[in-house]
Amino acid sequence: MFARQSGALAYKNVGVEIGVTSADPHRLTLMLFDGALVSINAARIHMENGEIPLKGTSISKAIEIIANGLKVSLDFDVGGELAQRLASLYDYMCARLLHANARNDIGALGEVATLLRELKEAWEQIGKPHSAGNAGAAS
Repeated sequence: MFARQSGALAYKNVGVEIGVTSADPHRLTLMLFDGALVSINAARIHMENGEIPLKGTSISKAIEIIANGLKVSLDFDVGGELAQRLASLYDYMCARLLHANARNDIGALGEVATLLRELKEAWEQIGKPHSAGNAGAAS
């Protein structure tokens, strides 16, 4: 049974690696949002089950994704004030996650998850192709 699980894990890791190497920057950002949300959800489950070390690991992973993935990818030259505001929001999220970890605050986890979902939805809208009518007008 262990070999099957490790084989499935290896297959999953290869799939993730292929997805990352073949993704455009827009898709990579969506993957970062997904990864942070998955980590926060895992942290909530671990918190509810009293699994403190696993909770801390999941929260640390979410912070890493937000601080060293989403925030680092901001282009302050192009993004200007919007990039500055997003950087501040990402800092706030990391602070709330640290609070959630220290105080076992499920509400703080939910707050950060809600913010990430809203940003992800906005990012998804940015990436949607224009309608056929608009594409014809632009040609």
